[in-house]
Amino acid sequence: MKKILSIVTLLAMACGGGEAIAQVSQSPELAGKIKNEGLNNSKIEEISQFMTDYLGSRLTASRQKRRAETLVVERFKEMGLSNPRVEFAAEFPRGSWDVVKTYAAMTSPYYCAFSVNPKAWTGSTDGLVKGECMVFDVQTKEDIEKYKGKIGGKILLRPATQTYNMNFKPLASRYTEEELQELALDRNVSRAISPSGPPQMGGGQRRMAFDRDSYMELLKLTNDLLASEKPLCVVTGRGTFNVPSGTGASYKVGDPEPVPEIIMPIEDHGRMVRLIQNGQKVEMELELINKFIDDQEVHNVIAEIPGTDPKKKDEIVLIGAHLDSWHGGTGAADNASGCIVMIEAMRILKELGIQPKRTIRIALWGGEEQGLFGSRGYMQTYLYKDNKKLPGYDKFALYLNMDNGSGRFRGIYLENNDAAFPFFEAWMKYIEPLGFNYLSPRNTGSTDHVSFLRAGLPAYQFIQDELEYGRTYHTIMDTYERLSLGDLKLDATIVAWLAICAADDPGRIPFMPIPAPRARTN
Repeated sequence: MKKILSIVTLLAMACGGGEAIAQVSQSPELAGKIKNEGLNNSKIEEISQFMTDYLGSRLTASRQKRRAETLVVERFKEMGLSNPRVEFAAEFPRGSWDVVKTYAAMTSPYYCAFSVNPKAWTGSTDGLVKGECMVFDVQTKEDIEKYKGKIGGKILLRPATQTYNMNFKPLASRYTEEELQELALDRNVSRAISPSGPPQMGGGQRRMAFDRDSYMELLKLTNDLLASEKPLCVVTGRGTFNVPSGTGASYKVGDPEPVPEIIMPIEDHGRMVRLIQNGQKVEMELELINKFIDDQEVHNVIAEIPGTDPKKKDEIVLIGAHLDSWHGGTGAADNASGCIVMIEAMRILKELGIQPKRTIRIALWGGEEQGLFGSRGYMQTYLYKDNKKLPGYDKFALYLNMDNGSGRFRGIYLENNDAAFPFFEAWMKYIEPLGFNYLSPRNTGSTDHVSFLRAGLPAYQFIQDELEYGRTYHTIMDTYERLSLGDLKLDATIVAWLAICAADDPGRIPFMPIPAPRARTN
């Protein structure tokens, strides 16, 4: 079993650097109990089916998401967790949107039913509609004029922009030991060995920065054209292996209902585009029913195991994942998997009757997919808002987040916080046999722990085997079948152990300096 410490950590341990090295591990007896409960008495399969098959998709602010929130609270009550509740997190201007019915097929030059996904926050057709398809390629203002008076009543195929290249790598993979050892090295080591100078902005980036205003103007003109001409539907190709992906429109409550839009896998979309380009007449029939509701709220679902130490019970060890998903599948890998692990971790601790010194709290976030709404809202309610610390800030101990599919935990990213290394070094003592061997000084982004990092708080995401994550997330294929139940058992056991270690440790991971506020850009 190998762990690689940063140079700063080694020096701190050698010199005896105060609270940062005062950490302790729990007993081997408790480790054995947690491992036995997590690996031999696991409820992972039951929780997984609950989170996917039973809850269904959970698009932010949708009726499906509201239903899921209620059912998860009921599950927390059944587990005996304290104060289970749904909490308001943030305003959500897009409002609620749900899929009622989706049907699409090509009817000419021959019939072929397609697997499609409606674009979130777009409109409905007027019942079953039929129409001719045409390629709709707008690159300039002149193109807008070219299409005026010609697209009403048509089905518009956006040009094919994604191509499929055969990939000879395995669909699912695990980290190699070499890759993990590379992650355990500080990035500065690589830079020092192979200095390349400051990163340069490429031509594409320069054009994007320079042309942003022009792009936004062209987008508005295109949307205005669609609204006035009223085509039957707009079709975009995204997703491979005949599996459409999911995305959403920039709708806001009060806007006119957008033109219906569907996402089609690139294989089906490309076939129709090629037929048209080769002179064939292509026709489709569609029926899309989507429901808008003026519900502009993002919610989090929260519960806890209360702390018992008179001096530390108000301090919080937080574990979490995002409950929201896209609407095509059941959001299994993204991110029911994270919710499953965190719920099972709480069940393990509760089942064993563990009474932590600090409070262990679970938070299942809303609105992660649209911009970390739930975790940002939590932070601004309890911890830090408008560049000011709130009462809960100094009571914060740790946040552990999961949002990289259902692969096995191999270690954790410690976000350039060298003071965190001694804590995890001590805590991981009895979970190394579970394959949890690597501490990386590097940072990783794009999910809810970032909300806390922005306030200098110790918040971390795990190093996980990728499995099929990149192929399946945000698609209609993201269902129960994407879950690796064996890996999830290990992950939940690791989270339960780390949570109680952090809750009972005499010290807390030191906070990082709060980053300077980022300048706003227009």
